[in-house]
Amino acid sequence: MYAVIRTGGKQYRVQVGDVLDIEKLDVVEGNKVTFAEVLLIEDNEHTLVGTPLLDKAQVVGEVIENFKDKKVIVFKKKRRKQYRRMKGHRQLLARVKIEKIAPEGGISAEEKPAEKKAEPKEEPKVPAAEVKKKKPVAKEKEPEIKKVEKKVKKVSPKTKPKAPKAAVSPKKTSAKKPPTKKTSTKKKKITSKKEK
Repeated sequence: MYAVIRTGGKQYRVQVGDVLDIEKLDVVEGNKVTFAEVLLIEDNEHTLVGTPLLDKAQVVGEVIENFKDKKVIVFKKKRRKQYRRMKGHRQLLARVKIEKIAPEGGISAEEKPAEKKAEPKEEPKVPAAEVKKKKPVAKEKEPEIKKVEKKVKKVSPKTKPKAPKAAVSPKKTSAKKPPTKKTSTKKKKITSKKEK
């Protein structure tokens, strides 16, 4: 007998005694977990197919441990654009052992999984005779502090404050001379082929 269940957005084919790693559930290790989303149950004689789910069918398992999967590296790159991003991811998983496949649901009260929950601590009750009424205490007035407002001149980000003017010396202006060509004093000797 096997069943197909859906959990964490994925489908799993399970049998009694199988151990599978699924996405983490909010269940403490050692507690039972019930999968109500059963898509298919097949016995040797009969096959029950849901549309899309079987109404009363349930699969019961026990959470063995909660752990992290191996690290996956996510690397993005766009060539010639100087764009690179690298991230790592470790998926949280739960290891579950399948204990029972119930086509009709019907888990009796004896078989129902007992979830471990922290019990709230009860405060000891005090008899009414021992409780004394307390008088309200008058609050002392705190001295008032006067706020001093300072006027701050706001400077807009576009305009910068001007620096104080200093004695400015007149700039020297020089007349630009046109660039001159350098002429070499040596003259090249022109020789013809006949002279050689």
